[in-house]
Amino acid sequence: MRSRPAARSARLTLTAVAAVALTATAAGTALAAGGQSKAPVEQLCGTNDLTFKLTEKTQAGGYILITAKARPGITCHLEGTIPSASFGSSADSQVTPVEQAVTETVRLSGTKAAYAGINPKSTNDDYGTEYERLHLAVAGDEAGAVTLKLTGPTLVDKPGATNWHADPADAVPFGS
Repeated sequence: MRSRPAARSARLTLTAVAAVALTATAAGTALAAGGQSKAPVEQLCGTNDLTFKLTEKTQAGGYILITAKARPGITCHLEGTIPSASFGSSADSQVTPVEQAVTETVRLSGTKAAYAGINPKSTNDDYGTEYERLHLAVAGDEAGAVTLKLTGPTLVDKPGATNWHADPADAVPFGS
């Protein structure tokens, strides 16, 4: 003799009860294992963890302000060192540090940003090479470099960069 199939609403109720039981069991196992829920993993920022924005500034003779933000869902730490950046493949187009020491690490998540300033021309003459792009990476992650378009041709000669900072006012490359 065949049994009669359960009504649709009864099957849905059984499914919901089973889901609640599984969730309660998983939560109980997690609490028994460590006594706490798992915290989100935080890591050092890689270039692909970030989005970048370039803004031309006129202060200090003119410089490029780089704004770095973590991509949605990512929380990471950006060390207070200079970004790995160059305007072209020539060694003369690579940025050098304008600060003498490492600054504080910046924690990025959500709307929190980090800032670095690049002075493309630290010499006091009319010489240099024009570039239209900036190659940028987090120091140590040069293989993941991104190429960003500048707002127009930029004269470059002995460029210098600040470290990453939490405050854009600290990213002005004075005296580079």
